[in-house]
Amino acid sequence: MEIILAKSAGFCFGVQRAVDMAYEQAGHREVYTFGPIIHNEEVIEDLKSKGVNIIEDLDELEGKSDCTVVIRSHGVEKKVYDDLNSRGIHVVDATCPFVKKIHNIVKNDSEAGRVIIIVGDPNHQEVKGIVGWCSGEVHVVDSEEGIISLIDALSDENHEISVVSQTTFNLNKFNNIVDIIRNKLYNVNVYETICNATAVRQKEAKEIASRVDAMIVIGGRNSSNTQKLYDISKKECENTYYIQTLVDLDLTTFESVSRVGITAGASTPNYIIKEVHSSMAELSFEQMLENDESKVSIRQGELVDGTVIDVKPDEIVVDIKYKSDGIITKSEYTNAPNVDLTELVHVGDPITVKVIKTNDGEGQVALSYKQVAAEKVNEKLEEAFNNGEVLKGKVIQVVKGGLNVNVEESRVFIPASLVSDVYEKNLDKYLDQEIEFVLTEFNPKKRRIIGNRKKLVVEQKAEAAKELFARIEVGMVVEGTVKNVTDFGAFIDLGGADGLLHISEMSWGRVESPKKVFKVGDKVKAFIKAIDGEKIALSLKFDETNPWVNAEEKYAIGNVVKGRIARMTDFGAFVELEPGVDALLHVSQISYEHVAKPEDVFKIGDEIEAKIVDFKPEDKKISLSIKALQEPPVEEEAPVEE
Repeated sequence: MEIILAKSAGFCFGVQRAVDMAYEQAGHREVYTFGPIIHNEEVIEDLKSKGVNIIEDLDELEGKSDCTVVIRSHGVEKKVYDDLNSRGIHVVDATCPFVKKIHNIVKNDSEAGRVIIIVGDPNHQEVKGIVGWCSGEVHVVDSEEGIISLIDALSDENHEISVVSQTTFNLNKFNNIVDIIRNKLYNVNVYETICNATAVRQKEAKEIASRVDAMIVIGGRNSSNTQKLYDISKKECENTYYIQTLVDLDLTTFESVSRVGITAGASTPNYIIKEVHSSMAELSFEQMLENDESKVSIRQGELVDGTVIDVKPDEIVVDIKYKSDGIITKSEYTNAPNVDLTELVHVGDPITVKVIKTNDGEGQVALSYKQVAAEKVNEKLEEAFNNGEVLKGKVIQVVKGGLNVNVEESRVFIPASLVSDVYEKNLDKYLDQEIEFVLTEFNPKKRRIIGNRKKLVVEQKAEAAKELFARIEVGMVVEGTVKNVTDFGAFIDLGGADGLLHISEMSWGRVESPKKVFKVGDKVKAFIKAIDGEKIALSLKFDETNPWVNAEEKYAIGNVVKGRIARMTDFGAFVELEPGVDALLHVSQISYEHVAKPEDVFKIGDEIEAKIVDFKPEDKKISLSIKALQEPPVEEEAPVEE
């Protein structure tokens, strides 16, 4: 088999520059890209693993300032820059220089009063960004029919017109549209803004496709320039295949093909192109081997049965009845980190593996056990997804965006927002823990298997709440754990619902601050004072601890008591005799001598001794007198006049 690889395949200058700039920012602070940095899921997922996340709307940055936003190679509207600057957000502009040139053209020409015509896909982000730099009349067309309709609307007026194009637009199609414009309109400036790399890639794809039996076009499903390469190639070669990665390629399709062409879009990393090229080269080599019937044949992607003949901590050697042995590296055996393969696998064990490469560069066959296990478990996961089945897996990694969970060598990602029903800033407590969850998304081809633990937590709490409310009633004593403490009270987790222990119900006496009485995690036994729908009010003011129960005996008129000055007013001081029992010491009862205000004599916290001179149990009012314990002053007799 002859393989023809396009010289221009892969990252263009602008895309490579944008990707490099995104990787440079990773790890420095919170980093976001405004939309996907490129239309390639492999690169996007790798950036996510390094903490570079995607935002689609500036509202997602609400409340954030100490972060970086990378503008992708497609560019954005002018208003996006203005908004980011007004928020004080650090901006890294990775707009392709060729796209930036178009921004400057349309900005200057539209400010000069010229009508702007953009030839391109109106839904493409690059085109939307270009439109956002126009200050006057602007039109977007993507077909000959579209430009004819527009010309009919413009021909009646004397317009000065500037024409630009999307950098990845089909060159031949653009030239046809320009010919129509020039034949119908006057005062037209046409700017050649199709990227040279795009034009070269399209021309080369057409030339290769015209002389091969099959054509492979590699790139992201959402990549505009890759789609155009596919369309161009398909016209020249009926057997044209659009793939994102090697996984999408069915090698059996090419068994009888003698010449294959390969090209790739501007968003395709070189390593993916190399993987596809190497696979085709290996297939070609295997075809030659198959001509010799005396040799056993294996093929990339094939499942083979073998026997373990040697095990090292990081490598397994397998006899697969081939001319050379197979090797399973640790990373191709399990997703679990820090494992010793000698503890998991033993010599003589039978094993089913997948052929990754028929020659790993050292004459041995590269094998994967993990892929076989993942494919098997993916069937279980798909069934669980369809049936809403609860799954269990071990958290093997905590990343910035959530948790990676291992389920029989298939990896499930649980976003931070779906880990619990409450915001958890630190997810480290879940590492190495087995957790339960359900699947909310299952797309193994796109490597998107998304789990949801929050749904189970919410359901479990709802069931626990239902059981709790079914068995509790007002007056019942319950025990719980302090979940949160505020200035007005403490929330107690009762195992299904929270009860509020208000500051006024914490003691018969005065409580200055709940935070001085309780801390999170404290065990509390209280009684239910009231139930109002889903609200539970708790109290620690048990009747048996009510200080007024025996007050008539302890605080009978004439008894002498001791207390502490709790607070003062202009008319007297309130004395705490015990928690929950205050008495009034009127200013007139402090001394036989004149006292203007209590603070002239006392300060808060002073201990005093006084006599009870009045007690009204129905109103819980007690009056004190210090003066009653003092000897009245002796009145001096007036002198007798002689």
